Amino acid sequence: MTPHRLLVLTSSVAGAAIVALDGTVLTIAQPTLRRELHASFAQVQWTSTGYLIAVAALLVFSGRLGDRYGHQRVFATGVLGFGAASAGIGLSSGIGWVIGLRVAQGVFGALLQPATLGMLRAAFPPDRLGMPVALRTSAIGVAAAAGPLVGGVLVTHLGWRAVFFLNVVPALVLGALALVVRAPAPAVSAPGDAEGAGGAPGAGTEPTPLDVPGACLLATALALLVHTLVGTSTGSGATGTVLGLLAVLVLAAVFVRHERRTEGPLLPAEIVGSATIGAALGILVTASAAMLGALFVGTYFLQDVLGLDPLQSSLRALPGPVMMILGAPVAAVVMRRFGPRRTALAGTALPTAGILALSRLGPGSGAPQIGFGFLLLGAGFGTVMVTATAVVVRQVSPGSAGVAGGLQQTAMNVGPTVGVAVATTLMTHTGVEMGPALTVLAAVSALGLPLSRALPGRPAVTAAATAPAAPGAHPPPRVGEAP
Repeated sequence: MTPHRLLVLTSSVAGAAIVALDGTVLTIAQPTLRRELHASFAQVQWTSTGYLIAVAALLVFSGRLGDRYGHQRVFATGVLGFGAASAGIGLSSGIGWVIGLRVAQGVFGALLQPATLGMLRAAFPPDRLGMPVALRTSAIGVAAAAGPLVGGVLVTHLGWRAVFFLNVVPALVLGALALVVRAPAPAVSAPGDAEGAGGAPGAGTEPTPLDVPGACLLATALALLVHTLVGTSTGSGATGTVLGLLAVLVLAAVFVRHERRTEGPLLPAEIVGSATIGAALGILVTASAAMLGALFVGTYFLQDVLGLDPLQSSLRALPGPVMMILGAPVAAVVMRRFGPRRTALAGTALPTAGILALSRLGPGSGAPQIGFGFLLLGAGFGTVMVTATAVVVRQVSPGSAGVAGGLQQTAMNVGPTVGVAVATTLMTHTGVEMGPALTVLAAVSALGLPLSRALPGRPAVTAAATAPAAPGAHPPPRVGEAP
């Protein structure tokens, strides 16, 4: 691996881990933050809601900025801003400052996240993207698993502000490296390929126009969608939810009409017209919705029904993140051997089975039964995330990698919000009973099975590839994947 590719991989993995760790440690810090800043529960909720809305609204447009100005440059801006906002939160004297800076943190997080995938697409050839994406997924799993423990230690011994200062030094280092180390210039500039190896526009090419009206329409629709779903999970009325969803549909229709008429659409034709990318994004939404919804229900079951404390509950669920960490690199190898279609089918079947196994638990269930359900859930989710993400990123040209990364991250933000909203609604009517809610979430997970059929199959093997090679001849190059 060249030094530049190693730096890109390290930056992508570390950047994704910082964002994932920030979200998990905040959950642990919120009760202490509320007490010390004399905040209400609603105000504390907005420290999460404001961040989610900002991220979801800006991910796709941020990806387009990376396509135009270079992913390394946008990554540096995002990670430095994320670190500065984290430091500001740690120094805040009131809950209003915390909420405002969390929104700012969401803006910079939206710049950072698509760039982590755009840089990988620019630095690695499409048939070598599986393992880098898998390592990035494993890092997210490590951060998610370590977050509650790290947050608990920091809050207990140093206070809630320490969980935000935790991001500052790594963010400064990553941002400085991204600014100082320049990407090598591409050897050949392919027609229509607006980017070189580092993600910056190539010389002599016209920059892609920025569709600001389209970005505003999409941002408003996504922000309203997340706000509506979060309101559903926090107990807002059914009327408000219905009106919010209707408004989202109207905005989406206006956005589609605008995209069809504008000269430089926010979403390139190669993405909008791709059934493969659409299916992969759908899989990410259904898998993340089922995963986070199941974790939400499972947490309440473990603590309210079995009477376990938070640490004991985390230990029961630990096989999930462990298998996500270990299974992601395995998924990359399996995908390279059997193709994304079969890998995604198997990956979708695993969490569906895991959620169904969890739905059969009761007050007398022991640690092995609980751990087995979470093990299947984590192994399957890691496999699906690696496979679908690799498909989304590799199916587009480098000039559209940022938008593809923004859509992938949008799916990964909207999916969990949908899952928690569904779980909350069902638990409101059934109480802390795992069966009904988890059965519905298993059905949501199973929606990924037909979608997986639209992914590419096994790598194609031609007659030339299977014919005996002449003495001294070089083997034929690998061909692309069969549709």
